[in-house]
Amino acid sequence: MMKTVVIGTTALFLTASSVANAQSAQTSQTSPSATPVSAEDQKTLTDLRIDLVKAALQLTPAQEKLWPPVESAIRARAEDRKARVAKIQETVGRRADESRAEVLRNRDPVAFLQRRSEALAQRSADLDKLAEAWQPLYKTLSPEQRQRMGALALFVLRDMSDPAERRRLLQAAAEDED
Repeated sequence: MMKTVVIGTTALFLTASSVANAQSAQTSQTSPSATPVSAEDQKTLTDLRIDLVKAALQLTPAQEKLWPPVESAIRARAEDRKARVAKIQETVGRRADESRAEVLRNRDPVAFLQRRSEALAQRSADLDKLAEAWQPLYKTLSPEQRQRMGALALFVLRDMSDPAERRRLLQAAAEDED
């Protein structure tokens, strides 16, 4: 049984990570021809991630009662990320008509820092809410469930490090243009 769960979890992560990488690549492109990931695809990806975590943890009936706040926090975080990406795309879209020289001449480093600060504050608040939602459930997890959760977290962090690094490099390049 456990072997089946691990294989299924791995397959789901590989599938979900491919969609996430595609999403990261598409949202980081600045050309007008870039097609954003649809709202339905984003919802599907979030649903897959939630189902994956829930399947990996194999919650007991008592633990199931503590799950809804965790799922709500995961969904809220995904929605806030979608809003941040949309805001970035809007900013990039406004500058698409400008030449490089105009972008350099019209840059406002203070406004950039303010936008960045707001985005980081939102991410911080989302992570605080997620940690708060997980706390009651995490206290009830067995050592095996905690181990699976830890492995899942490591897998996600490792798998997301490449897109995150690409995104960091793109942001640094954008900062140079600002």
